[in-house]
Amino acid sequence: MSGDMRFTVTRTLSKDQQARRERLIDSARELALEGGYAAVTMHDVADRAGVARATVYRYFATKDHLLTEVAAAWAHRAIDDIGAVEIGETPQERLTALLERIVYVAAAEPTLTSAIIQAVTSDDSSVDDPRTVLFLFLRDRLSTAIGDPVPERDDVEIVLGHVLLSALVSLASLRQPADEVAAMVRTAGRLVLAGALAATSAP
Repeated sequence: MSGDMRFTVTRTLSKDQQARRERLIDSARELALEGGYAAVTMHDVADRAGVARATVYRYFATKDHLLTEVAAAWAHRAIDDIGAVEIGETPQERLTALLERIVYVAAAEPTLTSAIIQAVTSDDSSVDDPRTVLFLFLRDRLSTAIGDPVPERDDVEIVLGHVLLSALVSLASLRQPADEVAAMVRTAGRLVLAGALAATSAP
């Protein structure tokens, strides 16, 4: 995963710098798991990672920037490590398997999910670039899950991205049961794909 962790850093990092950056992300993730958004402070992240407090700011401008990088690491772990995009023979089966898996992974770690959603939806300008990279990664995985050619594919991927974000907000902020949210994304995925395909066959 070390290559994945560099994608929002514009400068080249040495091996030691890369390891230090990953340790900071891991420390922030642990704190978020333990106590949610409020438990993550730059001070505590530095202490847990065993680095000087000023070091955190060399890699992350703000707490929300750091937590958005935690969200990126979480997304890679939730998607890449399970191979959900390979489940199912049809676009609908693969897509719903991916969406449902993300929902259940998020539901299993509610304090972490709440923390990263709060950061990712922040109006903090330092979040803009890493958030864009995160959304593009998720969109790419949605596209891979769909696989087959779909009319107006860009629009379909964007809509599905919003469905996924809404699902995570429902889990983290509205505390809806995971099964209900999974059913929602399953229905949404089916309807979005069906609507796109229907548009092709319309006279």
